Amino acid sequence: MGSRKVIEAYKVDINGLADLLGKLVTSYQVLVSSSTQLNSMALSKKSQVKDTLQRVRRLGKIIDELITVLEESGNNYMDYCELKSEIIKSTINENYIVSEINEELSFNE
Repeated sequence: MGSRKVIEAYKVDINGLADLLGKLVTSYQVLVSSSTQLNSMALSKKSQVKDTLQRVRRLGKIIDELITVLEESGNNYMDYCELKSEIIKSTINENYIVSEINEELSFNE
Protein backbone atom coordinates (compact mmCIF):
# COMPACT_ATOMS: atom_id res chain seq x y z
CA MET A 1 0.00 0.00 0.00
CA GLY A 2 1.42 3.38 -0.98
CA SER A 3 1.97 6.07 1.60
CA ARG A 4 -0.86 8.13 0.12
CA LYS A 5 -3.31 5.27 0.67
CA VAL A 6 -2.04 4.80 4.22
CA ILE A 7 -2.65 8.47 5.00
CA GLU A 8 -6.12 8.35 3.41
CA ALA A 9 -6.97 5.26 5.48
CA TYR A 10 -5.63 7.08 8.56
CA LYS A 11 -7.92 10.03 7.82
CA VAL A 12 -10.89 7.66 7.48
CA ASP A 13 -9.96 6.13 10.85
CA ILE A 14 -9.82 9.58 12.46
CA ASN A 15 -13.25 10.42 11.02
CA GLY A 16 -14.58 7.12 12.37
CA LEU A 17 -13.25 7.97 15.82
CA ALA A 18 -14.84 11.42 15.63
CA ASP A 19 -18.20 9.86 14.70
CA LEU A 20 -17.86 7.41 17.58
CA LEU A 21 -17.10 10.29 19.93
CA GLY A 22 -20.29 12.06 18.86
CA LYS A 23 -22.37 8.95 19.50
CA LEU A 24 -20.76 8.34 22.88
CA VAL A 25 -21.34 11.95 23.94
CA THR A 26 -25.00 11.60 23.00
CA SER A 27 -25.23 8.42 25.09
CA TYR A 28 -23.48 10.21 27.94
CA GLN A 29 -26.02 13.03 27.83
CA VAL A 30 -28.90 10.53 27.85
CA LEU A 31 -27.41 8.71 30.85
CA VAL A 32 -26.93 11.95 32.78
CA SER A 33 -30.51 12.95 32.01
CA SER A 34 -31.75 9.50 33.07
CA SER A 35 -29.87 9.66 36.35
CA THR A 36 -31.38 13.09 37.05
CA GLN A 37 -34.86 11.76 36.34
CA LEU A 38 -34.30 8.65 38.46
CA ASN A 39 -33.01 10.76 41.31
CA SER A 40 -36.13 12.95 41.26
CA MET A 41 -38.57 10.03 41.16
CA ALA A 42 -39.94 8.97 44.52
CA LEU A 43 -40.25 5.31 43.48
CA SER A 44 -36.68 4.90 42.25
CA LYS A 45 -34.19 3.02 44.35
CA LYS A 46 -30.84 4.47 45.34
CA SER A 47 -29.18 1.46 43.74
CA GLN A 48 -30.73 2.39 40.37
CA VAL A 49 -29.36 5.92 40.63
CA LYS A 50 -25.93 4.63 41.71
CA ASP A 51 -25.85 2.13 38.83
CA THR A 52 -26.70 4.86 36.34
CA LEU A 53 -24.07 7.19 37.77
CA GLN A 54 -21.50 4.38 37.59
CA ARG A 55 -22.32 3.92 33.90
CA VAL A 56 -21.95 7.67 33.42
CA ARG A 57 -18.49 7.58 35.04
CA ARG A 58 -17.34 4.61 32.94
CA LEU A 59 -18.60 6.18 29.74
CA GLY A 60 -16.97 9.49 30.71
CA LYS A 61 -13.60 7.72 31.07
CA ILE A 62 -14.02 6.10 27.66
CA ILE A 63 -14.85 9.49 26.15
CA ASP A 64 -11.76 11.03 27.79
CA GLU A 65 -9.56 8.27 26.36
CA LEU A 66 -11.10 8.71 22.93
CA ILE A 67 -10.48 12.46 23.04
CA THR A 68 -6.82 11.81 23.88
CA VAL A 69 -6.49 9.39 20.94
CA LEU A 70 -8.19 11.87 18.60
CA GLU A 71 -5.91 14.71 19.72
CA GLU A 72 -2.79 12.62 19.07
CA SER A 73 -4.11 11.30 15.76
CA GLY A 74 -5.23 14.73 14.65
CA ASN A 75 -1.83 16.20 15.49
CA ASN A 76 -0.12 13.49 13.43
CA TYR A 77 -2.42 14.15 10.48
CA MET A 78 -1.87 17.91 10.75
CA ASP A 79 1.90 17.30 10.78
CA TYR A 80 1.49 15.29 7.57
CA CYS A 81 -0.55 18.09 5.95
CA GLU A 82 1.98 20.71 7.02
CA LEU A 83 4.90 18.68 5.64
CA LYS A 84 3.04 18.10 2.39
CA SER A 85 2.33 21.82 2.11
CA GLU A 86 5.99 22.69 2.69
CA ILE A 87 7.10 20.22 0.02
CA ILE A 88 4.58 21.58 -2.47
CA LYS A 89 5.68 25.14 -1.69
CA SER A 90 9.33 24.33 -2.25
CA THR A 91 8.81 22.43 -5.51
CA ILE A 92 6.27 24.57 -7.36
CA ASN A 93 7.66 27.26 -9.58
CA GLU A 94 6.05 30.60 -8.75
CA ASN A 95 6.23 31.79 -12.36
CA TYR A 96 4.25 28.74 -13.47
CA ILE A 97 1.44 29.61 -11.05
CA VAL A 98 1.39 33.26 -12.15
CA SER A 99 1.22 32.31 -15.84
CA GLU A 100 -1.52 29.78 -15.08
CA ILE A 101 -3.58 32.46 -13.31
CA ASN A 102 -3.00 34.93 -16.15
CA GLU A 103 -4.11 32.34 -18.71
CA GLU A 104 -7.25 31.65 -16.70
CA LEU A 105 -8.02 35.37 -16.43
CA SER A 106 -7.52 35.99 -20.14
CA PHE A 107 -9.63 32.93 -20.97
CA ASN A 108 -12.52 34.27 -18.87
CA GLU A 109 -12.51 37.66 -20.60
